[in-house]
Amino acid sequence: MYKLGALEEMVILLAAAMQEDAYAVSIANEYANRTGHEISIPAIHTVLKRLEDKGLVRSYESAPTSERGGRKKRIYQITNSGYQLVLDLRSQREALWSLIPKMSS
Repeated sequence: MYKLGALEEMVILLAAAMQEDAYAVSIANEYANRTGHEISIPAIHTVLKRLEDKGLVRSYESAPTSERGGRKKRIYQITNSGYQLVLDLRSQREALWSLIPKMSS
């Protein structure tokens, strides 16, 4: 299993959730909405490239869009390996959370 950093984990989860709308700008916007912290587009591109090199996401170019002045977007989709990894990460996180005792008030 691949080891992912916190930012890689967040980006792959966002890409999985956003499906056909997962491109660098939309991921950066959603990251800011969810965390309250801004992130640069180049940082997102770097993480997406690492995830793609690991085979956890794949990308393709969209058709040109008028709102982008006829430019294409690079859309990212989670692969089966990426999906299995996020399921494994979820299971690990849930197991760790189950170790934390309930606080009495």
